[in-house]
Amino acid sequence: MHDIMPAEAHRWRQLENTIIRVIHSYGYEEIRLPVVEKTELFARSIGQYTDIVTKEMYTFKDRNDESLTLRPEGTAGCVRAGLEHGLFYNQTSRLWYLGPMFRHERPQKGRQRQFHQIGVEAFGLAGPDIDAEMIVLCARIWQALKLPDVRLELNTLGTTQSRQRYRELLVEYFSAHRNELDEDSRQRLQHNPLRILDSKNPDLQALINAAPLMKEVLDAEASDHFDGLRSLLDAAKIRYVVNPRLVRGLDYYGKTVFEWTTTRLGAQGTICAGGRFDGLVEMFGGKPVPAIGWAMGLERLLELSGSGDSLMKTDQHPHVYLIVAGEIDIKHGLMLAETLRDRLPGLRLQLHCGGGSFKSQFRKADNSGALLAVVIGETELAGGTAGVKTLREEAVQESVPLSELADHLRRRLAPHLNLA
Repeated sequence: MHDIMPAEAHRWRQLENTIIRVIHSYGYEEIRLPVVEKTELFARSIGQYTDIVTKEMYTFKDRNDESLTLRPEGTAGCVRAGLEHGLFYNQTSRLWYLGPMFRHERPQKGRQRQFHQIGVEAFGLAGPDIDAEMIVLCARIWQALKLPDVRLELNTLGTTQSRQRYRELLVEYFSAHRNELDEDSRQRLQHNPLRILDSKNPDLQALINAAPLMKEVLDAEASDHFDGLRSLLDAAKIRYVVNPRLVRGLDYYGKTVFEWTTTRLGAQGTICAGGRFDGLVEMFGGKPVPAIGWAMGLERLLELSGSGDSLMKTDQHPHVYLIVAGEIDIKHGLMLAETLRDRLPGLRLQLHCGGGSFKSQFRKADNSGALLAVVIGETELAGGTAGVKTLREEAVQESVPLSELADHLRRRLAPHLNLA
């Protein structure tokens, strides 16, 4: 788990704001979810025998001896909140959320034990059109972030019935090769054989490649849905690769699953993943509600953006540093600073606090990176003026009437900063 320092936090905010603007343009609304939930929420939804539940969750007992867990993902909490607050009753909901998630796994590039995700979920829509919109929305985010070399992989996990038949096929196949499986895969064989297909063990790849395919048992409903999605993506000119071995690590997925990947982050190249979870609301006691969603990891997107070339670089230094010189009361500086902020929305103004000599204040103004210093002292206050000094180049300090100061700063700063 890492601290995020101010310079890096600025890049985080830029990234988040860029993604959120795109999400809002598609009509999705924000929901804010607790960081801590009852453990059973994740055990039931994610899958009791998944790696997340058995190995990675941060789980503890509270003072009432109730088992609680730091959220490892956002979908389960989103479904719980929607059920509790009636968001799914005879209506559709398009929601998004942002925040930290927690998994106790081996840290690696772009992945820490506290990591951050933006997730998008849509409820009440059963057709492939919303699947396509979800994927097109991702593509527009990559465009906004100017991210190259991003690849879409697509698959269908079928309906519950076809997935059960596929599970039986895999159990039969891998049981015949049990001695060739590693320990993790033997465990998955008992509880979730589809997850064997997701193994990264190179010694198993030949065995996995020869395993039965979902299309051998895919029913008409799931097949038609997948064909409809592909037709819509073709029309939208979204390039993709059908990966019949693509499965998701969470048990609640069915029908459409997808991943956006890159080769620029090493072996762990997934930057966004999602799919349908039509049975999850019913699993939590609600009426059946079709649903689909995705989540993207912000750490990985920041890694992918490198030194920031894919994010617009903006200066976070103050535009103006306000110096209060001499023996005058600081309240005059405070009042002037607020007046200027009122008159010039978007102005970044730093008021000098903590006293000090005129020389030391100017030194701090220069070190702040500000473009201009505004000075009020006894002489200026008596004459109803302020001094304005350019800090980034040699220039004579100007004396400007306080009544004209806001307009003067607007003219001086607007050419450089598009100040309103």
